Amino acid sequence: MTKKYGLHGKLTAAAGQKDKLASILLEASRLVSTAKGCQVYLISEDKNEPDAVWVTEVWDSKEDHDDSLKVAGVRELIGQATPILAGQPQKGQELTILGGTGIR
Repeated sequence: MTKKYGLHGKLTAAAGQKDKLASILLEASRLVSTAKGCQVYLISEDKNEPDAVWVTEVWDSKEDHDDSLKVAGVRELIGQATPILAGQPQKGQELTILGGTGIR
């Protein structure tokens, strides 16, 4: 079994900024979609928390994830997202992905 590296985390936007945050994260998803080792990069809304946006990532390795921060435009998007967050981002859950539907 080949294990993968996963992250699952919540970002909370300042009031009225959730759609902008989601748009930035969707653009980040587009940028990293062709990065080495990217299996999944999902952006989700939370029905119970109107300002929360969840990011779920699956990578071949932690190194591939770390290298994705070097993809052109990613740092700029981080710079756009940071000022519209309601405080510091929570540390996401680091996961060891064992497999499942859609994981290569």
